[in-house]
Parts: sequence; C-alpha cells; structure tokens
Amino acid sequence: MSKTESGPDRAGIDRRSFIAITAGAAGTVAAPWVARAQAKTIKVAMPTILSGRVAQLGTSSRNAALMEVEKINAAGGLAGRTIELVIRDTKGQPQEAARVARELINTDGCELMIDAEASTGAFAVHEVARDLGVLCVHTNSETSSLTADPKLRLPNAFRCCRQGIHDSVAGGTYAAEIVKAKNLTRWATCSPDYAYGRDTTAEFVMYLKRFAPNVEVISEAWPKIFQADYTEAVTKLLQAKPQALYSCLWGGDLTSFIDQAAIYALFSQMQFFAVNMADYTALTAVKNLPPGIHSGNRYIKTFPNTPQNAGWGDAYKAKYGEYPTNWSWQNALAINFLAAAARKADSADGKKIAEALRGLTIDSPFGADGKVTMRAEDSTLVGYAVGWGTTIPKEPYVPDMKSVPWERIFELEAEWKKSKGYA
Repeated sequence: MSKTESGPDRAGIDRRSFIAITAGAAGTVAAPWVARAQAKTIKVAMPTILSGRVAQLGTSSRNAALMEVEKINAAGGLAGRTIELVIRDTKGQPQEAARVARELINTDGCELMIDAEASTGAFAVHEVARDLGVLCVHTNSETSSLTADPKLRLPNAFRCCRQGIHDSVAGGTYAAEIVKAKNLTRWATCSPDYAYGRDTTAEFVMYLKRFAPNVEVISEAWPKIFQADYTEAVTKLLQAKPQALYSCLWGGDLTSFIDQAAIYALFSQMQFFAVNMADYTALTAVKNLPPGIHSGNRYIKTFPNTPQNAGWGDAYKAKYGEYPTNWSWQNALAINFLAAAARKADSADGKKIAEALRGLTIDSPFGADGKVTMRAEDSTLVGYAVGWGTTIPKEPYVPDMKSVPWERIFELEAEWKKSKGYA
C-alpha cells in the first residue's frame, strides 16, 4: 500500500480492479444475496485469516463469533432465523480476501458478512460490499480512514472494532506524561509498512508532539508485514540511540520483533511503547517478556475491571483453553450488535438491520462504562474501553491501566477529521 492514499489502491490495485478480479473468479450471478424469506437458517459470511503467521487473528475471531452465535441461536436467532457462520481462509492476501468474500455471497448464499480481515484485506472486502450491497461489519481493521474518510463510507458497511485515531489520542496522552517524567525527547518508530502501520504511527506521533512539543523523532524503521527477520530494523534503531521507541507491530510480527531485539539488549537501552502488546496472545508468546513495556489495552480481562468482562474472558478460556484476544471481543461484539439490531428492526433483512445499527447503543462488558455505541455519523464503534499502562511479566500483566475520557477522544478526533478534510 502507498503511504498517503486511502482505500484499496494502497495495495496497488484500484476499486474497479478489485471488482473485476473477483467478479471474474466468481462468475456472474444476478443478486443471489437478496433476502430469502423462506429460509429458516441465515448464512453469515466470515472471511478471515486462518493460516500463516497471523492465523491467531482468524482463529480467535472465529471462536468468539461462534461462542456468541450459540447464545443468539439459543435465544431465537436473528428475528427467528438460526445463524450459520460460513468461515473461509483468506490467507492474509487482499485479492484472496475479495475473491472469498464475493464467493461467500454469490455462491454460498450468505446474506450478511462479518469481515474479520486485517486492514490489508479489509479495504478489498469493503469494495465487494460496495459492489454487492450486502451488509458488512468490519471487525478487525483499525486503519482510521476505513470509516473516517467520507469517500469510503457505505450505507451498508460498519466498523465494530477499535480504530487507530482513538488509540493514538490515548497513547499520545499517556506517553507525554512519561516524556515529562523521564525527559524522553529523542524517539524512534518501528511499525509495519502498510496502511495501518503508517497511519497509526503518524497519528500517535501527532498527539505525542501535541502534548510534549519537545519530542523529536530521529529514526524510523518500516519492516514489511509478516517479515521474518528484523535484524536490519534493530540495527538501525541501536545506531540511532533513541530514548524511546514506538511500534504498532502486532501479533506474530510483534512477538518476533521482541524476541529478536532482546538478543541485542535493545529494551534495556530505550523505553518501549507498543500499542498492541497488552493482548494475551502477545504477552504469553514472547519467550522472555521484558519488564516495563508501555502498551495500549487490547484484551485484558482486568480492563475494564468488571465482573462482566472477567466473566466473559473466563468463559472463553473454559471453552477454548486459552484467553481471548482483542480480535475476539471485537467479533463477539459484532454478533451482539447484529442480534440487537435484528430485534430492533424485527427483521433479518440486511437493509433493515443496517438502519437499526446506525446510532445503536447496547450493553457490553467491553464498554468503558458498560455500554458501546455504533456511531451514526460514520458507522463506527465508540465507547469501548481505551487505556494505556505498563506491563509486568505475569498476571494481571497491566495492573494499572490509565484511560482517557471519551469526551476528550471525541474532541481531538473531531479536530483530526477536520485537518484531514473528513469533517
């Protein structure tokens, strides 16, 4: 993906090309996704990554969605129709994500879609949703422009996950306090070289400098997504000698980077701010977790520190033998939103559910105050728990997570949207 443009052309392919590629693969079918009133079961498409280095994204997304589907089906399904999730592997490839998404709708008869792709594939799936008009809920892509940019918005597309700008407001606020306490003025960044990495890093640095104007970024490293060897990036960072390092590497990329950088004692030479560290998959996968990593919350059962959140995390672990991830709660919440919207609309029709979703607030263990909202103006999730803290190498991993009030996030997000021409 390019460093400045929005949308699927970041991968070097424009919207029309995506449509042409996937249409050719799937064949021509005349609106097969139109609601099938006679069908008892409603098929819900779920393209996601189930193989390769970040397969945990797909498996933990799938597990959480299935866990919630069981509950919804036991309570009567979507307006009386039993949900069947149809889950397919996209291999983390944008063109494959688009092809699979189109096939799930046109060939497999799915009427709704949960896009459990990373940002690399989400923009491609978004264009399939644009072309077919099917209700699509993005559950893993955190690239802010996906819903913030008015040119990309669709009446049938929603984002049910955190997004970079919200984390960056919280992260910049938190990091600025550490800067002032420890006089950390020389910074470096190391983030994946695609839309999410570029955008989220820029947003974090923007707010860091806003709250700590004396900060200077002296070095940047941009490893490729799913890169195996980080020696070049680590060497560059060591030579620059920053006092602090920011990264939005995630999943297997983050844990591989930490394991490799630890060999060179990188974390003893600088403070490390890794927005995606505080997730059980990352925390437990690192061979020797360095103490004192600063991280945003992903999924930790102690944040929010409520019985509802802890109970959900424990139920997931009892069912699957491991704690959920950030991707897990986002996909679980998407199922909850679909069920609540279907109840409100008294219908399983995608267009009616979309109308009911817009502006909908529901109770949730993942909300900062026990509730979350699908914001009407840009069809994106707000009100979820957002915080930053310092890790320890054992439970509860981040004992003192500091949150930023959503009123403050809304204020700064509005300024950012105006600066980007999104308002």
